[in-house]
Amino acid sequence: MVTFVASILLLILGYVVYGKVVERIFGINDQTSTPAYTYQDGFDYMPMSWWKASLIQLLNIAGLGPIFGAILGALYGPVAFIWIVIGSIFGGAVHDYFSGMLSIRHNGAQYPTIVGKYLGKPVRSVINVLSIALMVLVAAAFTAGPAQLMAEVTPLTFMASLLVIFAYFLIAVLLPVNKIIGKIYPIFGAILIFMAVSIGVGIFFFDNPIPNLTFSNLHPEAKDTPIWPLLMVTISCGAISGFHSTQSPILARTLKKESEGRKVFYGAMIAEGIIALIWAAAGMTFFGSTEGLFEALDAGGPAGVVNEISTSTLGAFGGVLAVIGVIILPVTTGDTALRSSRMMLGDLITQLRKKELTGKWTPLWLSIPVALPTFLLTQIDYSFLWRYVGWSNQVVATVMLWTAAMYLLREGKFHWIASIPALAMTAVVSTYIFYAPEGFGLAYTTSMILGGIIWLLVAGWFVKQLVRPNLSQGEIPRARAS
Repeated sequence: MVTFVASILLLILGYVVYGKVVERIFGINDQTSTPAYTYQDGFDYMPMSWWKASLIQLLNIAGLGPIFGAILGALYGPVAFIWIVIGSIFGGAVHDYFSGMLSIRHNGAQYPTIVGKYLGKPVRSVINVLSIALMVLVAAAFTAGPAQLMAEVTPLTFMASLLVIFAYFLIAVLLPVNKIIGKIYPIFGAILIFMAVSIGVGIFFFDNPIPNLTFSNLHPEAKDTPIWPLLMVTISCGAISGFHSTQSPILARTLKKESEGRKVFYGAMIAEGIIALIWAAAGMTFFGSTEGLFEALDAGGPAGVVNEISTSTLGAFGGVLAVIGVIILPVTTGDTALRSSRMMLGDLITQLRKKELTGKWTPLWLSIPVALPTFLLTQIDYSFLWRYVGWSNQVVATVMLWTAAMYLLREGKFHWIASIPALAMTAVVSTYIFYAPEGFGLAYTTSMILGGIIWLLVAGWFVKQLVRPNLSQGEIPRARAS
């Protein structure tokens, strides 16, 4: 129990202290007009209060990520607490802050465009494809799961449930940001927080105490897999997630001043870390052991675990919350994933045409190329989709950290706040792809060696940048109404 409480306190302290350090190094300027005013278009660009933006950002980046991922990560034991705390403060929150603030500084530009400015056009070309593919995978995974549950608890079939969800997507993606996202999503964000706080209080009344971190339970034998790098991919939302860098520009186009960035971007990530801590602790505690959690996951999956914990802790009301969480929260994540992919596609076409996109129906025809493959992917196995989301998600996060590092280096600022976590995540994704079943499935030692070689190559590239920075200057075009 001490480890759990201390972890929450460290996250709060991280926001208060380290979040301020990151903000100071970045160098905010409230005298500069934000894109919400300079490019106000009544659709994507419009001023919004910071508290509303914070709740929307939390919902966009979280959904069920810090719940399902934390429950799966709980199989690794209390070491999951360490990763959530360190990952959130020094990795995820820094990643989210720079993805949002660099978007503000560059006219509300999307993630691939910012990457291209600081890492070059070849990297931007790869990231354009990877990030849009990630958005489609996330939207498909976060649609198939809720549709399956809707088919179980309602008279609708799976296909009918999918059509209902996609009809909602069409409405939400095509309406201005303040119509559905700005009005309803803060409520869902509040539900996510209430659900976590309720479970967090209930944990202290479980029959089994929350395990403290010791050398004997650091990594239970029930989960006979290496912590590195699997834990860092299993718990992404709640520690660090590349998906967040695609969502932050949505809110970057709504902030009234730069000083709100720490609350909206850094703060939402810390809140997500706290949610992940609560659910990881619940997973370790409710079933008595990691062995009990493993059996529960084998029987009902993460959704079944959430339902059992919520119903047992909060009764019938908890069951309602669980249904809301498992259906509505991922649907809202799928919605914003498609919205951001539509924005990315708009930015990409604008760069190729060297001319802004205009027209009343532009959002519609930009949405079709990303919505169609999303719908087709919902027809395949959900677990298959989710396996490929994990690694690509962390690659996107790694590239965003390197983008932040290069921005700071070029500006002559303290780049280590971004370059150190970038080096760490480079090691994670390089090793993971060789070891994981969805990758090459090689032996662990072989994977570590190959991952280490890639890490050395990337580290060598960065050392060269330290000696001779060579990034070009230039404005980033903006895709109006994209």
